[in-house]
Amino acid sequence: MSETILHATNLRRTFSEAGRELHVLRGVDLTVRRGEWLSILGRSGSGKSTLLHLIGGLDRPTSGRVVFNDETDIFTLRGAKLDRYRNAHVGLVFQQYHLMPELNALENVLIGAMLGRGLLAWPGHRRQARERAEQLLARVGLSERLTHRPNKLSGGERQRVAIARALINRPQVLLADEPTGNLDIDTSASIMELFHDLHREGQTLVMVTHDHAVAKTGDRTVTLSKGKLAGD
Repeated sequence: MSETILHATNLRRTFSEAGRELHVLRGVDLTVRRGEWLSILGRSGSGKSTLLHLIGGLDRPTSGRVVFNDETDIFTLRGAKLDRYRNAHVGLVFQQYHLMPELNALENVLIGAMLGRGLLAWPGHRRQARERAEQLLARVGLSERLTHRPNKLSGGERQRVAIARALINRPQVLLADEPTGNLDIDTSASIMELFHDLHREGQTLVMVTHDHAVAKTGDRTVTLSKGKLAGD
């Protein structure tokens, strides 16, 4: 059995809204093994994005732990160490892309190399970072679109830029939040084929989706319902 790369224990996340407490996650236990493709399936509003944000270090739980590489509880990290975890050790792909509108495709990918002690944070690595960004954009089929800004790209092309950005620092885990949610059937299929290629090369993937067909493309599927997981 592959080694564990992420292990979440008793994750709970409660939000206060209009004087009420909203219990989004109610004690989630989750194990991600190195090299696997894990799909987290759930309806809209089930807390899938909240769970992914906790795993990615973008949010903090009300209680619980996420241990990375069997040694570090990410919620004990602060400052530069936390930045490195969420910008270098993990890569995030969002449904809404989150590209900088004033930057072109190449520049948007290079933004990732500036974060979390990525390539651009190290002296003398600017050329290396640019070469890797160009290689990744070529890998996702956008070698002819390097200088195009997001408003000149289709939804599928924007998602491909976002995937390239997430990969720039060679993350150990790629987290994808509804990566095909805004795309048509054909474009969704091309994005999933790209994920298949990455997975075949050994990339660990954690993907949340509401689509049963998309979830089935992974190695293993767990279902999030009423704040708890089933099937892990």
